[in-house]
Amino acid sequence: MTIHQTLSPAAPAPLPPRATRAAFMAEDDKAMLRAARDLTKGLGEAKAGIYWTDMMVSAGLGYAGIAVAIISASIAVKLAAGLLAALALYRALMFIHELTHIHRDALPGFRTAWNLLVGVPMLTPSFMYEGVHVIHHKRTQYGTVEDPEYLPLALMKPWSLPLFVLVAMLLPVALIVRFGVLYPLGLLVPPLRTFVWERFSSLSINPEFRRKAPEGDFAGRVRWQEVGASLWAIALIASIFVFGWQPLATALAILSLAAVLNQLRTLVAHLWENEGEAMTVTAQFLDSVNVPPPGIVAEIWAPVGLRYHALHHLMPSMPYHDLPEAHRRLARELGTGSTYEGANHPGMLTLVGRIAKSTMGKKG
Repeated sequence: MTIHQTLSPAAPAPLPPRATRAAFMAEDDKAMLRAARDLTKGLGEAKAGIYWTDMMVSAGLGYAGIAVAIISASIAVKLAAGLLAALALYRALMFIHELTHIHRDALPGFRTAWNLLVGVPMLTPSFMYEGVHVIHHKRTQYGTVEDPEYLPLALMKPWSLPLFVLVAMLLPVALIVRFGVLYPLGLLVPPLRTFVWERFSSLSINPEFRRKAPEGDFAGRVRWQEVGASLWAIALIASIFVFGWQPLATALAILSLAAVLNQLRTLVAHLWENEGEAMTVTAQFLDSVNVPPPGIVAEIWAPVGLRYHALHHLMPSMPYHDLPEAHRRLARELGTGSTYEGANHPGMLTLVGRIAKSTMGKKG
């Protein structure tokens, strides 16, 4: 006799809970940190050909786009060229992040060339990030009141998010004022010079941050970068009297778009859930964000390796071009449900929604 029995398919096993920052505030996931070290052997050498080509092509496309946007009579061409210029110059500017991490002898001449081609012309010389961004990576200062690049945005009032993004629109004008007006005046009025250096000489988002005076060789680099940026800012102001206001206004509009895009990226670079406590490396990692493939859009709004921002916090000195391979190795080896997977997120809209939802419970 044959007995037929219909069996219901077994229910899928529940997924393990996603790793969170709160679970690792007191102790690191040592296995993940060890894997990050062991699995990425053979990576970590900055390749000059990639850095130089990427930076110079991005800068060249950006400046060409600005020129076309200024001289073209077609609104459609102006808009297309302006968008290309904003995206290309945004990518070129993001090499400032690499300059703070690569060894000073790794790419001879690259730092100076970047400042001459991008930093000074864009009024964002590398001194505005060097010596500042490293604080953001310090074990005892990340996410605290001493961190120049951290605000608990997810715990702030709802109106703080749009204000955080929109204020970036004013950055290009603010930089012209900082270098073209306040710096020259500061040479005559030392207290103003001190005030400008402490408050307006770093790419930071923490309004409580005060920058210390530069020392040693760094002070010399600051001097020539600041003088160069000041002369360029004064030339931009003077250009209004020679070429009229439209060319400068067009360039500033393009740079404002790039600044807003960078501010949106900053908004989703972390989960911004820490209330000032010192954090373990694992907690810092899980408070940070990876937006890995298969999507390619993140490569546009988080260029030069910044789509792997959480991984970058595990290995700050890893060159941007090696981060994709490092991520593949760690994701393959550690797998679904791992602590490493806890920092991977699907995209900008999901992250903005998460932060916005968190702020909704805050009154005011």
